[in-house]
Amino acid sequence: MATDPSDRAARLRVRRDRPAYQRVADELRAQIVGGLLPAGARLPNEAELSRSFEVSRSTVREALRSLASQHLVETRRGVQGGSFVSAPDPARVVAAVGESLGVLVRTPRLDLADLLEARLLLEPAAARLAAQRADAETVEAVRVAAAAPHDPRDPSGFVPHLDFHNTILMATGNLMFTMMGQPVGDVLRTSLDRAAVDPAEWDAVDTDHAAIAEHIAAGEAEAAETTMRTHLESLRPLYERAARRPPPATNG
Repeated sequence: MATDPSDRAARLRVRRDRPAYQRVADELRAQIVGGLLPAGARLPNEAELSRSFEVSRSTVREALRSLASQHLVETRRGVQGGSFVSAPDPARVVAAVGESLGVLVRTPRLDLADLLEARLLLEPAAARLAAQRADAETVEAVRVAAAAPHDPRDPSGFVPHLDFHNTILMATGNLMFTMMGQPVGDVLRTSLDRAAVDPAEWDAVDTDHAAIAEHIAAGEAEAAETTMRTHLESLRPLYERAARRPPPATNG
């Protein structure tokens, strides 16, 4: 016999060290991620949730807004409306992380060096895994990405370069690599001054990509990892030069 969602909500224990709406959101999120509230399930209405959590309806409303911003809950209007559980979408999660990083990288708390350091730890390991796991179809995708022509709308070469790196992340077969690495690439794609890069500089990049692709195709895990690390280290000066700097503060 299925358990009514309102019964489950009534048994939840909320933490007292966070704002009330966050505590409610935390507990509902745990139920959603844990599968106890499956995709498509209708949540109890605001009044029922308010009684279950012993909070005001405005607190419940704020908690639902928080979950909706994370694409875990959607609200539908009409007679059959209400709040319903949404299936977590990895693409939306990646986009949301990228947007947050994009904001932080423009503050003193996170800068380009932090992104490049994280990338240097993540992507060589991804290249190794890709070489160990890639099947024929994946190898072909990596080769195609390595040989992709430069987009005439992006003469600097950033788009095919970052697309190749995202392909390597996906070639691991591990969704976490993509979810951690792609947002970094998305920030690099949007926060660099493309005019600062001579298109001819990408010739060496293309050569590196071709070498990495062939190591992956041959199943040469150690060589793929080493070549990717050397490649990223060689890119650091280029990215540092191309980083967009915020305009200096003016008085008055």
